[in-house]
Amino acid sequence: MEVEVKLRLLSSAAHEHLSTVLSPHHRQTHLQENIFFDGPNSELSSNLAALRLRFYDLDCRCILSLKSKPKIYAGISRIEEQEEPFDPIIARQCAAEPWRLLRFDSSSDIIRRVKEEFEVTEDEGLVCLGGFRNVRSVYEWNGLKLELDETQYDFGTCYEIECETPEPEIAKNLLEGLLKSNGIEYKYSEVSKFAIFRARKLPL
Repeated sequence: MEVEVKLRLLSSAAHEHLSTVLSPHHRQTHLQENIFFDGPNSELSSNLAALRLRFYDLDCRCILSLKSKPKIYAGISRIEEQEEPFDPIIARQCAAEPWRLLRFDSSSDIIRRVKEEFEVTEDEGLVCLGGFRNVRSVYEWNGLKLELDETQYDFGTCYEIECETPEPEIAKNLLEGLLKSNGIEYKYSEVSKFAIFRARKLPL
């Protein structure tokens, strides 16, 4: 179970301000490309699941993930997540020809689950849903790992600060204190990046 605090920043100015505030604590920045897949009959999304290939830093590495049963309330997200490293060259081939992914069921527990639990067959294959890009800056602040995101959809850009933690209420209070003390406008995130992508509409 992945548990994260998710706070949405209301403008690019808020994102830039927070980036400046956190700059002494910056550790690294990743360029991410996220590509999603589903069965031809929405076998995954109809069961609140998402299959994703995430490419890092111009294909330096790639992670295959399966997320399911998302819940988000008051800025705290809980979701079941399984991840596996995946060869980025092969992943690019799978993005272009999604049916290739299903051939990795012998080496991938995720693909095995897609076929067995969600009943996606090789005959029917997978459908590429497209995706979005994300610039993620990582900071270490007050014992927390913070991830500041600039998410670029083809219909607009969204900004968010995230923190994965086993103690979400404590982390949320610390983050809210940081934002309020610096006059940074924010709201609790109410939906995931994937949900925004599927709705093709930025949150208000």
